[in-house]
Amino acid sequence: MKKPTTLQITQAAVVTAAYVLLTLPFAQFAFGPIQFRLAEAMTVLPVLFPAAVPGLFLGCLLSNLFNPNSLGPIDIVFGSLATLLAALATWRIARKTRGMSPSVRRGLSLLPPVVINALVVGSYLPFLLMDAASSASPLSLVPINMLTVGASEAVVVFVVGLPLLVALEKRYPARMES
Repeated sequence: MKKPTTLQITQAAVVTAAYVLLTLPFAQFAFGPIQFRLAEAMTVLPVLFPAAVPGLFLGCLLSNLFNPNSLGPIDIVFGSLATLLAALATWRIARKTRGMSPSVRRGLSLLPPVVINALVVGSYLPFLLMDAASSASPLSLVPINMLTVGASEAVVVFVVGLPLLVALEKRYPARMES
């Protein structure tokens, strides 16, 4: 394993800070069964540079940790690990699909944050958001939460993140070759 360069550490730190700044001020929309977490648009960044992977993980970890309506250690740990896994998968898919057309490469690379967050976060969220007045079993709400988390993640990733990725690819075309 190579020692990270100053540039990579700086990139990761900037991604971390941006993630927190795009999440916490909008906490009322960023946490819950429908999560329009604007920072998740940055999950496209591992396509361009690997330093985004630890930056996204740390940004998510700090955002979950400092959530004004904390969902507790399960969300802090598993939500952050889901982001790490998604970022690693995005980076790996982008590397493996270099020879494909840009649109196919982008589409495949942007699926991990949507799928992984839907499965991981959607599976534990009903248990963390249990309402004593609700007659529904948290287990029965898991598929619905997977769907809502996945759908809201898809909106942010494909409506905000994809145009961001296309713009960055135009600005830094050499990044697509690395």
